Amino acid sequence: MRRMSEDGPWTIDEFARIADTTVRNVRLYQQRGLIPPPERQGRERARYGDDHLRRLRLVLTLLRRGYPLAAIRELIDAWEGNRRLSDVLGFEEALAEPFTSEPPRTFTLDELQQLFPDDDGTGLARSVELGLLVADGDAFIAPVPALIEVGAELVADGVPLFDVIHVAKEVRDASQHLADVFVQLFIDSTWSPFVAAGEPPEGWQALTDALNRRRQVWPRVVLPTLAHALEQQVDEAARNITAEELRERAARSDAGERAS
Repeated sequence: MRRMSEDGPWTIDEFARIADTTVRNVRLYQQRGLIPPPERQGRERARYGDDHLRRLRLVLTLLRRGYPLAAIRELIDAWEGNRRLSDVLGFEEALAEPFTSEPPRTFTLDELQQLFPDDDGTGLARSVELGLLVADGDAFIAPVPALIEVGAELVADGVPLFDVIHVAKEVRDASQHLADVFVQLFIDSTWSPFVAAGEPPEGWQALTDALNRRRQVWPRVVLPTLAHALEQQVDEAARNITAEELRERAARSDAGERAS
């Protein structure tokens, strides 16, 4: 039996196995125009190469994110246009690369009841309403599992469930605002000038490099800034608590002197 090469080119069966999908899916995506047709040389069997694999992995990533096939086709058509596949593949990969290694997690109803044993169902309903959990048949998908896991820890420490849900919503909303700001900055400062220049083929690599650099920069900005803000808020809260205690102590002292 011939050993499958990890470097390609591959037959359709080998190609599907390397991409962790099925031959049926490969043919479907090819029919929908999501991946280019295989290469043929004379009477040899159709072969798929590295560019095909990169495109297929992009398609699979977008499908896992919830993109329908039609939307993926529109994105690919918009990116590719009259350009060569090799011009845009690197940018497509960078665009589809997740910003976190933590994928969405599915929780069963039993698991959620174990995490939040005192919830009578209203907390679950509120979490679904806010999008912190997404119903999926008999289970629930957490787009950001940490919000659920940390929330369960806080509830176990005695924090009321609806206070935890409120804070989770605030974290989600603040994060969405920051994401909007960062993405708009990239569009205004990098993407729009690239488009205005006519999207030159030699500019795709620089565009891809810029996007990858932003991935590294944004977390470096957000986490230290949040830590600094937390320090300031903790210090202010400590000062307010101390001042309140001193006022109460002084009031008790005055009351004692008047009583004597």
